[in-house]
Amino acid sequence: MVEDALKLRTELARPDISAEEARALLAEHYGLSGTISELGSQQDRNYRIDTGEQRYVLKICRAEYGPLELEAQNAALQHLSDRLTSARVAEVVSSLKGEAIESVTVREQDYRIRLLSFLDGEPLTRRKHLSREAVSALGALAGRLAAALQDFEHPGLERELQWDLRRAGPVVLHLLADMPDQQRKKRIAEIMVGAMRRLQPLTAELRIQAIHHDVTDDNVVSQPDASGRAIPDGVIDFGDILKGWLVAELAVTCASLLHHADGDPWFILPAVKAFHAACPLTEVELRALWPLIVARAAVLVASSEHQLSREPDNAYVEGNAAHEREIFDVATSVPSALMEHAILATTGLAPASTSVTGESLIPGLGPTDVRQIDLSILSPLLPEERWQHQGLPISLLQHAAHAIGVATTRYGEYRMTETQLRSPKPDATLALHVDICLEAGREIVAPFAGRVIRQDGLLVLEGAEASLFLEGVEAGGDIEETAAAGAVLGVVSGEQQTYGLIRVQLCREHGLVPPLFVMPHQAEAWKALCPSPTGVLGFECDAPELHSEALLSRRQQHFAKPQKNYYLKPPQIERGWREYLFDVEGRSYLDMVNNVTILGHGHPRLASAVGRQWSLLNTNSRFHYASVAEFSTRLAALAPEGLDTVFLVNSGSEANDLALRLAWAYSGARNVVSLLEAYHGWTVASDAVSTSIADNPQALETRPAWVHPVTAPNTSRGEFRGADTTDSYVRSVVTKLTELDAEDERLAGFICEPVYGNAGGIPLPKGYLDAVYAMVRARGGVCIADEVQVGYGRLGDYFWGFEEQGVVPDIITVAKGMGNGHPLGAVITRREIADALEKEGYFFSSSGGSPVSSVVGQAVLDILTEERLPENARVVGGHLKARLEALGQRFPLIGAVHGMGLYLGVEFVRDRETLLPATEETAAICDRLLDLGVIMQPTGDHLNVLKIKPPLCLSLESADFFADMLARVLEEGW
Repeated sequence: MVEDALKLRTELARPDISAEEARALLAEHYGLSGTISELGSQQDRNYRIDTGEQRYVLKICRAEYGPLELEAQNAALQHLSDRLTSARVAEVVSSLKGEAIESVTVREQDYRIRLLSFLDGEPLTRRKHLSREAVSALGALAGRLAAALQDFEHPGLERELQWDLRRAGPVVLHLLADMPDQQRKKRIAEIMVGAMRRLQPLTAELRIQAIHHDVTDDNVVSQPDASGRAIPDGVIDFGDILKGWLVAELAVTCASLLHHADGDPWFILPAVKAFHAACPLTEVELRALWPLIVARAAVLVASSEHQLSREPDNAYVEGNAAHEREIFDVATSVPSALMEHAILATTGLAPASTSVTGESLIPGLGPTDVRQIDLSILSPLLPEERWQHQGLPISLLQHAAHAIGVATTRYGEYRMTETQLRSPKPDATLALHVDICLEAGREIVAPFAGRVIRQDGLLVLEGAEASLFLEGVEAGGDIEETAAAGAVLGVVSGEQQTYGLIRVQLCREHGLVPPLFVMPHQAEAWKALCPSPTGVLGFECDAPELHSEALLSRRQQHFAKPQKNYYLKPPQIERGWREYLFDVEGRSYLDMVNNVTILGHGHPRLASAVGRQWSLLNTNSRFHYASVAEFSTRLAALAPEGLDTVFLVNSGSEANDLALRLAWAYSGARNVVSLLEAYHGWTVASDAVSTSIADNPQALETRPAWVHPVTAPNTSRGEFRGADTTDSYVRSVVTKLTELDAEDERLAGFICEPVYGNAGGIPLPKGYLDAVYAMVRARGGVCIADEVQVGYGRLGDYFWGFEEQGVVPDIITVAKGMGNGHPLGAVITRREIADALEKEGYFFSSSGGSPVSSVVGQAVLDILTEERLPENARVVGGHLKARLEALGQRFPLIGAVHGMGLYLGVEFVRDRETLLPATEETAAICDRLLDLGVIMQPTGDHLNVLKIKPPLCLSLESADFFADMLARVLEEGW
């Protein structure tokens, strides 16, 4: 039975004190007045008072809570303020009489009141998404608090409180007594009994000390970090402080996180790890953690239902009830044994895994008799989009079995056949079972002794160490209820002379029917619970282990450091298809950043063309072969009239480098005018005209004397803003050219992107290039259009970016998309400009214009045309831009949406007036988008722009998925 005092407290309603009555109490006992507002509470009544100079919290509790308990809370606050410098706690404010606690009577009802300082900050409870950093910080905060309370003693800690998890079982049963929903009542009771049964053998070894017992998302306050993430740093509401199990402190914290978990119990693990680092727990305490979390969840739902039955107008309880039901559902969604392993693993205490062994399940079958089929993302059996076909694994198994006799899938394999496109969550791709195709009628025997159970089409052999699940086995009619090792369980189902299919799976947790597939981040815990069946099959059936972290370490050890990789913890990407990328765990990502693969990834026609040409010939362009002539002719035909001569190189950097050499050779001069905030490449010359400080922080201080940068015509955040800024930006070019004229310095040329790609696709002001080109040509210089990023159909309405400005350059440089990932670049110019290079000797690129490169270039042009990809860029890009602009109406962080076609930019600012760049927020948003299945990276001088440049095959569905995920991040946080 629940103790009478505890039972009484579960029946108490909150103090019936209005805001006006609270105002009177504040004036009478504390001499304070100001704006008053109610704060939520389950059984107390709390009011915040703002005097204009300071803010306080008036806490009102019923007289049934004795002074000793309240004194313990006050003493704990003082204790922590003396010992805990890394966390904020409130200060107790004395009354006019110098008392920390005052007894008052309102409308003949006795209460006790206290006044505390108010801690500024945002609670976490209303944030749907909490970052990993916030979760870890909450666990660390709870751990530091617990460590600081280890030596705190006070007689008021010995309390009868319904939240004390030592009493969770009887409390829940008492609270459920009058719950009207009998089905829900039965479920909560059964869950609670199961948790208590798992907990009971451990309780004698659980340490007891003073604990806050309510360090939850609702009882901490946070401050934003540099990226805008809420990081908890203050603890409020010490109303549940008591002497209890130390591990219960962490259990309460973790339970509160589950309604932020999006259904994933693993979400709590950073908090567990951080708590354990701050306040180490024993192995027994860690084993008790998950049952205590389940118990806390049951107490929460039972208590809220109970309280609402007595106070249906308690908005605080009603508001939390949905969260608490979600907490309960997530806490009960997985077996405790599974979470126990995950918790022990995250704290470095997981036991070594052991295999399950026994007699061979299929007698007479040896290792050389079986063919494994590969269903991973690298499988040669899954070309192009074939992995999406329904029933493919079974048909591949049957085909392999017909060839050799027996075929099997692999345990522990991340199967691409389970991958879904456009999914905000990782798919359950890891196989915990194997399927075996073999002749029907073959005997299946028990690998170990156990009880035989027929369950929903499954044959289950429940042994001492594990249960064996078999599907596709026809059990004999005379099968015994128990089977000895080696006893015949049945035969492979199917007609004689045909092949049947059996499914084999092990599970150590009796009574649990395990899933066939699990998500990658849950794989290790599930594999411990559901080990490989290799030991009972007699042949190897395990997929090779992945070693992504070791691979990344090798990359960092031997791959030069200036060659950066995306993301701090990058997924290992090994496959692509259309606008999607796939990592080795079968996770699909929408690729919104890869302007290199203009056609999309894995295009079969391009792969076929490359393979055929490699099998025929690949050499350098000094030899005479058809493809280089054909490709050069087609490139020249794409350019405006007069630009009829082509150089073929390997990259955009080389193309721009060569364009500058052509300008020097043709003009006989050296000086080049370029734009600020621009990027043109990494070679000596192309880097010299690159002034983006994001790519080179020292760019502005290290330009050679022949480079003359002018103000970037950035109409969004530049010196002059808006559409009518052409004359202002042209004047900056006039000024620079006048300076060169005055010094009798001749001009070689002018280089710029005709759409400001590096800043996120900002169009130049109307008429800008027309005016600048005229001035450059008047001085004998040539005009270079860098189309490496923005050209080749990406803009939708224009094949070339310079067409948007209505001008014709003297030199066009192009690369990236023209090879769809193959190293290919080009310079297109007039014959006389090209011939000028002869003054310096001939030009040669070993693989520029090679047979393979030329075939690649032609195949890309064919596919661009036949699949109407520039038109798709116009339609889908227009749709996506409209969606992004709509987001800009909802979220002030979006300062502007730039670009056209499928070269778009979303610029994030902290203030739309000052345009203060939201640099850290942009990086964090990209990380959250990765979690949601979208590849995106920041760009621009301030790294505050999402540069959106996906493959041109991007579908409307994918564009909507990107917009939806970005909206989700902006709504929920990052």
